[in-house]
Amino acid sequence: MDILLATSNEGKIKEFKKLFNNHEIFSLADLNIEDPIEDGKSFIENALIKAKHGSSMSKKYTIADDSGIVVPALNFEPGIYSARYSGKSASDKENREKIINKLTKLNIDSADAFYVCVLVGLRSPNDPMPIIAQGEIHGRVAIKSSGNGGFGYDKIFYPNNYDCSMASISEEEKNKISHRAIAVENFFTAFKTQDTFS
Repeated sequence: MDILLATSNEGKIKEFKKLFNNHEIFSLADLNIEDPIEDGKSFIENALIKAKHGSSMSKKYTIADDSGIVVPALNFEPGIYSARYSGKSASDKENREKIINKLTKLNIDSADAFYVCVLVGLRSPNDPMPIIAQGEIHGRVAIKSSGNGGFGYDKIFYPNNYDCSMASISEEEKNKISHRAIAVENFFTAFKTQDTFS
C-alpha cells in the first residue's frame, strides 16, 4: 500500500522508511506538495494540519507526525517550535546552541528533557476516525555536545539508561527506542483495529 509521509524533513523520511519498510513511502517532495502552514498550538494540532493537507493533495493514505523536544526547566521550550527554535530557517546546530546558551545562563550543565512524537493517520481529509498515537523518550539535555549520528537535538540529548548522546547510538538501536519508534509501535497497534490495509 502506498503511504504519503507528510513531511519534507530528510531525517524523518529516512527513519520512517526503515520503520515502515513493508510499504511504499512517498514524501511531500516526491509528489511536489508544499508544506502547509503549521499554526496549531500543540503537537496533535500540527500533525492533524499536516495529515489533512497531505491527504487532500495526494489522495493517498497519509501519515503525519509532529515532534520535538521539551525541556521543562526552560518553560517547556522549545516544544512545537523545535524545528524553528532559533528562527524559521535555523539549522539544527543553531537550535541546539540556543538550548545550550539558555542552560548556561541558568548556570546548569544539564536539565531533564524528553522527545515527543505524535502521529496522525488519515484515510481521507475528512476521516472521522483518525489514528492518533504518541511516543516519548526521556532523558536530559546538556551543554556537552557529542556523537555524529541522528539529527535535530540528538547531539545534546542523553537518554535515560544510556551513557551517551542519542547521536552516538546506532541507527538500529535508535529505531527501537526513539520517540518516533514508540509512536509507530503504538500507531500499528491501533492500525490493527481498522481495515486500512485490507
